[in-house]
Amino acid sequence: MTATPSSPPVPATEPSDAPDDLSSLEGMLANLKKSSPGTTDTTGQRCGLVAIVGKPNVGKSTLLNAVVGQKISITSRKAQTTRHRITGIRTRDNTQFVFVDTPGFQTHHNNALNRSLNKTVLGAVGDVDLILFVVEAGSFTLADAKVLSLLKQDIPVLLIANKLDNVHRRAEIAPWLQTMQERHQFAEFVPMSAKNAKDVERLFAICAKYLPEQGWWYAEDELTDRSEKFQAAETVREKLFRLTGDELPYTSTVIIDKFEEEPPARKGQKRLLKIAATIVVERDGHKAMVIGDKGERIKRIGMETRVELEKLMDAKVFIEVWVKVRSGWADDEARVRSFGYE
Repeated sequence: MTATPSSPPVPATEPSDAPDDLSSLEGMLANLKKSSPGTTDTTGQRCGLVAIVGKPNVGKSTLLNAVVGQKISITSRKAQTTRHRITGIRTRDNTQFVFVDTPGFQTHHNNALNRSLNKTVLGAVGDVDLILFVVEAGSFTLADAKVLSLLKQDIPVLLIANKLDNVHRRAEIAPWLQTMQERHQFAEFVPMSAKNAKDVERLFAICAKYLPEQGWWYAEDELTDRSEKFQAAETVREKLFRLTGDELPYTSTVIIDKFEEEPPARKGQKRLLKIAATIVVERDGHKAMVIGDKGERIKRIGMETRVELEKLMDAKVFIEVWVKVRSGWADDEARVRSFGYE
């Protein structure tokens, strides 16, 4: 796989909804511009891998869902919501973007689960055409620095200054961008919000020129390489995290015990998916949290999962959700692998 050689930073155009008083930021970006990426013949197809990396809870999965145009990666406020390498595919005009969402690189806990997640991150950034390094606009922490240190100099990196909508005094972004330029030879700076459709459109145009000219790897209408079974497990886990908040340790996981499909009984009806899922926790007290008072919480987890999967998979879904205790599973290398982690 070929990668466009890294070039001096070329700032991206300021988001279209930015206020006029950001002229100072635009001027600063213009001053940072030294040369444009090499332009190539745009005839024929382009296709390439684009890794999305960053610390936990910086908006990587939200960005992936935005560029794909459909929810394929779960989101929550809990750190380490994403635990697998999730591939999202988007084909636009003559270019096919293969985006790879990665777990947030974890530096606080050195258990078997986190070692597996970090290995996934390292694998994702090693052989791609372009890297989107996602940080919160105006912020740079030790956790951000750890991820940045993993990135190779021979692969172009775009600095995605995400959550720009949360920055009240945007003119302050200018000096911050200048300090970021000193940290890494970024190919371009992209201040944006993953929730802003115009910013996402602009990101496609920026990314396309870094992808090599080659045939597409997937059909034009494909959105992900992950199976429906995998998406079912992830959706249960998302509802689990959203409904338990900070009460439940992030080490809880979900296993799909049964995933069966029945074709429509008659023309015009939807197929039926029968799913049995097990939520795995580490302590009896955690099990009680998941079940909730009179079983109300686990019922809600199942109900919200069913509603989302029916919409996502265009099917009638019947799902059962159970809870089991497996003490110390996140520290057990063999069990971590058996639960589907690399």
